[in-house]
Amino acid sequence: MIRAPVLAILACLAPPASACDLALALAVDVSGSVDSEEFRIQMDGLAEGLRDPLVSEALVRGRANLMLVQWTGTARQRITIPWTPIESFADLEAFAQAVANDPRVWRNYSTAIGEALGLVLTAFDEGPDCTRRLIDVSGDGPSNEGIEPASLHPELRARGITVNAIAIEESEPDLTAYFFENVITGEGAFVVSAAGFRDYPSRIRKKLLREVTQQTASVTGDKIRDHTKTGFGSAPER
Repeated sequence: MIRAPVLAILACLAPPASACDLALALAVDVSGSVDSEEFRIQMDGLAEGLRDPLVSEALVRGRANLMLVQWTGTARQRITIPWTPIESFADLEAFAQAVANDPRVWRNYSTAIGEALGLVLTAFDEGPDCTRRLIDVSGDGPSNEGIEPASLHPELRARGITVNAIAIEESEPDLTAYFFENVITGEGAFVVSAAGFRDYPSRIRKKLLREVTQQTASVTGDKIRDHTKTGFGSAPER
């Protein structure tokens, strides 16, 4: 027989049947600076990050909804996997497999981060009603086409959408600072730095873990270099 205190703890841990804790849009850079091998590293690394036991447990427990976006230059952003409810580990595995198998849409275009954010912003209009709404942007260069990503920050904040990023500094050593100043927004928004594409799989796993558990990066037991916005315009943590 389960005692009352234990039942109370379980009730706190388990969300209501219809609750959605997190709507997470995963936006992957497929611009011309990303070659075919680097694209594969991103997609496989993202799929494995989602399969991480702690990440998958948090996503299933929170009845998250996930979406995948491939983005590059102006007018070239596409939702390749629409909003998908994650209500079981089978759902999570199916989504991770779909990510790993997702064919590349474009290869030779510019970097329009603002356009990608705008697409996802609109997608939230028809998305699930979740407690938290988050855009996870990965990229290897600054925006060089289309609307400026920072111009969307007021609307993103007004609608309670947080933007986090992973800066792949393969050829852009100052990309983390650029993402901090121009891309991320929202309370607690952060940038994780990857030294290159080979570094991406381990960084995206730690980034996902931080996002889905709402804990600090130290939960992984391995510090990662990041910049965090504790407010709208506060200095990055060192």
